[in-house]
Amino acid sequence: MRSFEKLLKGVEVEWSNLGDTRFIEIANSGRTPVKASERIPGNVPYYGANNIQDYVEGYTHDGVYVLIAEDGTQSLENYSIQWATGKFWANNHVHVLHGTDFINSRFIFHYLKTVNFIPFLSGGDRAKLTKGKLVEIPIPVPCPDNPKKSFEIQNEIVRILDTFTELTAELTAELTARKNQYRYYREQFFSFNEDEVKRKPLGEIGEFQRGKRFVKDDLVLEGVPCIHYGEMYTHYGTWANESKSFLSEELVESKNLRVAEKGDIVIVAAGETIEDIGMGTAWLGNKGVVIHDACFSYRSPLNPKYVAYFTRTKQFHDQIKKYISSGKISAINARGLEKVFISVPSPEEQERIVTILDKFDILTTSISEGLPKEIELRKKQYEYYRDLILTFPKNNIES
Repeated sequence: MRSFEKLLKGVEVEWSNLGDTRFIEIANSGRTPVKASERIPGNVPYYGANNIQDYVEGYTHDGVYVLIAEDGTQSLENYSIQWATGKFWANNHVHVLHGTDFINSRFIFHYLKTVNFIPFLSGGDRAKLTKGKLVEIPIPVPCPDNPKKSFEIQNEIVRILDTFTELTAELTAELTARKNQYRYYREQFFSFNEDEVKRKPLGEIGEFQRGKRFVKDDLVLEGVPCIHYGEMYTHYGTWANESKSFLSEELVESKNLRVAEKGDIVIVAAGETIEDIGMGTAWLGNKGVVIHDACFSYRSPLNPKYVAYFTRTKQFHDQIKKYISSGKISAINARGLEKVFISVPSPEEQERIVTILDKFDILTTSISEGLPKEIELRKKQYEYYRDLILTFPKNNIES
């Protein structure tokens, strides 16, 4: 950073905008939307507002480009800016642009990540960045009267910021590999030889109990811990010892709500998709947790984490598919879950399997440990240096 500060010393910055053809070429004319049913499968990425939507045959652009969402971005505060290189297909939900001989396109990409796009949007809930507003977005051009010096500065900025994005990409690829490894071993650990380990139906080993209904308006800031509808597959992993939601003691008593105790497994009974059904979390909190009627609790002598990991295997989901009723909401009842077979090794073997899978779980899902934490730290580091480096004085912007 010290050498970079030395590079910037005494440098003037001209503020222009994305409509300035000296610096930016907008290549929207080639954009072509194609319905999913009409796309020809191929190897070329098909870009929409947020990311690659598909891979197709043919292309609309070839080169190095920055893609800015025209509409449909997932977040207005963190507006969708994408980087596309080589042959690609762009639909009409992205603006396509690149730098001219005076601007490094990658420099523009990083800079646009710092821009607040909200003042340039129209359309309310269906926010749209029109081309008329796109061209008004200001961009900095360091040392405009000295193209060689300007590119030297831009390239150094790109080098520093790309270091962080490349590291994040490497960590993300590593995380993907570890998740695949995790899934593989999780399946293998539950694939016992039937001559060595007995398989029994869950209903023979333990007991299911369905929760009782309460609504989000019943939630309070403090009180009895609870798990409400939808929370199981958005907030909880393989095990939990504290909840994120609470109910008043009076409500729990008056409605005689169902409680999962320490060592029970809380299992999703209903959800918007079949994939949501059956996912289990071992409850290990010292206090019991109230469960919604979209969940079951399951109590058995088995290691609770062992059962919870089993509910996340393909063989478990292959067994419950035939018992799931589908419609607007997919659901399963206790009778269906009771018929699912699970391998029952010794308590020592269950503990050994849990210990190994716990390490994978922490590595691939923990936001306080493991790769997810490392990736989040690198993203924050990138954002810190990006905002620090790309904060240019704006006192000469035309009003």
